[in-house]
Order: sequence, then structure tokens, then C-alpha cells
Amino acid sequence: MSEGQIRVGIGGWNFEPWRDNFYPQGWPQARELEYASQRLTAIEINSTYYGAQKPATFAKWRSQTPDGFVFSLKAIRYATQRRVLADGADSIKRFIESGIAELGDKLGPIVWQLAPTHKFDAADLTAFLELLPTHVDGLNLRHALDVRHASFQCPAYLALARQYKAATVFTESDDYPPIAEPTSDVVYARIMRTHADEPLGCKPDVFPRLASAARAWAQGGEPDGVPRIEPATHQKAAARDVFVYFISGAKERAPAAAIALRQALGEHVPA
Repeated sequence: MSEGQIRVGIGGWNFEPWRDNFYPQGWPQARELEYASQRLTAIEINSTYYGAQKPATFAKWRSQTPDGFVFSLKAIRYATQRRVLADGADSIKRFIESGIAELGDKLGPIVWQLAPTHKFDAADLTAFLELLPTHVDGLNLRHALDVRHASFQCPAYLALARQYKAATVFTESDDYPPIAEPTSDVVYARIMRTHADEPLGCKPDVFPRLASAARAWAQGGEPDGVPRIEPATHQKAAARDVFVYFISGAKERAPAAAIALRQALGEHVPA
């Protein structure tokens, strides 16, 4: 059965509590990315949301990680935290040309996070999607929309995202509306309900269910038990690449949760 890649990770790699429960005692902070990338298969970079990074920084990140590892990038906030999205054209261009191509084949989806107060407006979003390039320096670009207002939970939004082949972030959270329908050949899930009192961040039975959902998405299907806007068709689409990140919640538990999911998927994780 045709199946896309499933990648599992966390947000960033420099987080002080991880030095007590993820990184070995005394492990050099300068080598934390090296360690994390050998136990996870993807990392979402948040620093790119707050400020521009240098091409040399992207090149360094690429060199410190193994073959097959992938970075997702949160696009610069100046491009999306606007009342009129199309007004961010210059910020979009500067971000795309800031050196992200230095990641080469380790460049994963770019996440465009809208403000929680930003409501769905078809004309506004169309103008924004028209600005997102499909390539940079010969690399294919994949875009994911992190929409955080309930007005996006509608068929009109799904149709527009599919028209432009933009993924939609499935946010599993108490704070933002979930949109689980795939809108491109990428499924991007952010799990934000880890708990400090759970050693693995979630109850053990969560990981087999999440692994089953990831496999269904990767095989072009849609898992049962997820919230829906449209009725399920039960028709298989093409294989999809799936990214599952443990973000926010009890962040100190995120690496343990990610490793537990990898193991539920039958993947070997170095001790």
C-alpha cells in the first residue's frame, strides 16, 4: 500500500527543562540539536516566527542533523499578523529569500500562523495564497495554514485551501478550533494536550490511536474519531506526508511523547 512519510517531533530544541529529562546530564548545549535529531525525525522551528535568521544559520542546522531529518519553519509573524493578509507581500518575499533554501532537502512545510482574531474572508485569503511561492532556488515549497478562528471551520475554507494545495494545521488543543480534514498532500498536526503528571505526556493508550490516525492519513485515508466539517467520503486520496508535533501543553513532556509515538509506529529510537 502506498504510504507517505510520517515524521514526529517537537518545537525547537533549546528548552531548559529538557536538560533534566531528555538530554543526558552534562550534554553540551551546542550539541542539543544533534542529539534531538537522532531521536526524532522532525523539529518545528519557532525562532523564525519572531525574527529573520541568517543563511549561515540554516546551513549550520542542516549540517548538524542526519540524512532524512526535516525542519518545519514558522514563517515570520510580520507576514501574517495583519488585518489584511495581502499587505504582507514584502514580508513574505523577504522571509522566503532569507536563506531558508540552505536547508536543502531538509526543508519541510512552512507554517503561516494567523492571529486568533483573524476571521475567514475568502477574498482576503485568496490574495494571500496567491503570494505564496511554489519554489525557491529550485526547491519545492509546501505551505501549511495555521488558522485559529472558528470561522475557518467551513466548506468554503476547505475548498480554497485545496485549490491552492495548502495544508491546514490540525491543532489538537483546548484553545483553537480543530480542522482535521486534509487539504493537500501534507497533514500537519500539532498536539497541545500533554500533561505534566503523565510521564509520557499523554496516557499510554493515546499513542496507538495517534499512530493509527497518522498511518491512515499517510495512506491517503482519513481516520475515524477526528472532528469533521464535511461528511466523510471514505475515498482514498494519494499518499500524504504526515508531520506530528508535540507542542505547548506540558512542554517538558514533549520529547517523551514524541518518542512514545515513534515507538507506537514501530520505529526504532536510539537509547
